[in-house]
Amino acid sequence: MQHIVVTVNGVELADGEVAAHTTTLDWLRSRGLTGAKEGCAEGECGACSVLVAAPADDGGTAWTAVNACLLPIAALDGQEVVTAEGLGTPEAPHPVQAALAADGGSQCGYCTPGFACSMAAEFYRPGRGATGTTEAAASARREPHTREPAHPAHDHGPNDFDLHALAGNLCRCTGYRPIRDAAFSLGAPDAADPLAARRERPAPPPRATRVEHDGERFVRPRDLDEALRMLHDEPGATVIAGSTDWGVDVNLRGRRTPLTVAIEHLTELRELHATDSAIEVGAALSLSEVQRRLGGRVPLLDALFPQFASPLIRNRATLGGNLGTASPIGDAATALLALDARLRLVSPDGEREVDLAEYFTGYRETVRRPDELIRAVRIPLPLANLAAFHKVAKRRYDDISSVAVGFAIDLGDDGTVAAARIGLGGVAATPIRARATEAALTGRRWDLDAIREAASVLGGEGTPMSDHRASAEYRALMLNRALLKLYRNTAREEVPA
Repeated sequence: MQHIVVTVNGVELADGEVAAHTTTLDWLRSRGLTGAKEGCAEGECGACSVLVAAPADDGGTAWTAVNACLLPIAALDGQEVVTAEGLGTPEAPHPVQAALAADGGSQCGYCTPGFACSMAAEFYRPGRGATGTTEAAASARREPHTREPAHPAHDHGPNDFDLHALAGNLCRCTGYRPIRDAAFSLGAPDAADPLAARRERPAPPPRATRVEHDGERFVRPRDLDEALRMLHDEPGATVIAGSTDWGVDVNLRGRRTPLTVAIEHLTELRELHATDSAIEVGAALSLSEVQRRLGGRVPLLDALFPQFASPLIRNRATLGGNLGTASPIGDAATALLALDARLRLVSPDGEREVDLAEYFTGYRETVRRPDELIRAVRIPLPLANLAAFHKVAKRRYDDISSVAVGFAIDLGDDGTVAAARIGLGGVAATPIRARATEAALTGRRWDLDAIREAASVLGGEGTPMSDHRASAEYRALMLNRALLKLYRNTAREEVPA
């Protein structure tokens, strides 16, 4: 039986009695590292966040914040983790910890270690605070920060600290002002900072992992061929990449599986290629990696990413996982449907390509066979010249959609709609294309009369239902308003509300 070995705060810890469902949070706390807490057990509060050494684009290491409550500890075999205890000590606190203390950023302290780890990840972001501690940064404690963000997804302080790096962390007693002030007071890491210096060396490579305990197995295959053979031989296996969905099932629903197969490290699933005709995105790249590596080349995805959960989730969640779960409220599918995406599915028999619009067959059901994996998502080029992603939820960020709409509209030079693709989520048993609305728009001028007619069609798409998030009537109304909102944001004329 293989032991897992995880380097925690610079110390190698081995364990030969790990169950496949044991979370990183429980494993750390069982070893006395109780800074990370369980607040929600579903990745929404950030009280459990820790830092993981991940590969950086330059070949070094990026300190990445993740939810320890969702991540199986076996998935970190051979990896490096830093908890709040490893950032600093009471005698020599880390700059993030010192700033939180100085600005009154902690009261009960329950959420503080999670905030400290998420703040540290942004503190070590390459290029942030390169000018060092400036008077502008130091004055953040003294003066209100009133500047409007340049982009709705980013609110940078005077030291280039992106406040949305903390979007997945909740505090119920301190209030966010002192936490924000602490973040905006941070300068650049000191040259002698060991965690800053660690970024210059490569992150640990993933290693093949096989552990078994009480009849449960966790396996990280050596390569794609081995993974496909395992799925062929044991079609009931559970496949995970970021484990942001499966982790919730394990924690809140007590789900267990005889075999968990981790695929997030497989090279063949982590490629990103762009040609003149298409962009192919590997199914096992995290959403944060996809956003960074695309570099703004797909505006519709750029609109999606900031509204997809939180950085803590995006640092692990993948497009393959979001599509593999086949949830009707999976936001990625909505945007990808509007992009006319296709999926490359791979099995021991070879590969096949499937139109995403034909991939979903029913509630949480797809055409993907048990022995198949999603290898990549293919986005055809050129892209539509008007794109938007609208999400209706009870919270602006880090919430499940009541309704999600992805728009990709091709407008001709004469103002006529040459083509329209609209993806919908939350209004049917599966994500769907708004075919009737697309037909109502195509060939029409992009004007208020056409938009109003098409909006009435859009309001009747799908089969929305009432649940605890929204009523069916509300969902239909939000569909109707989504197209009018898109037009209002693009029209030169004044559009009545």
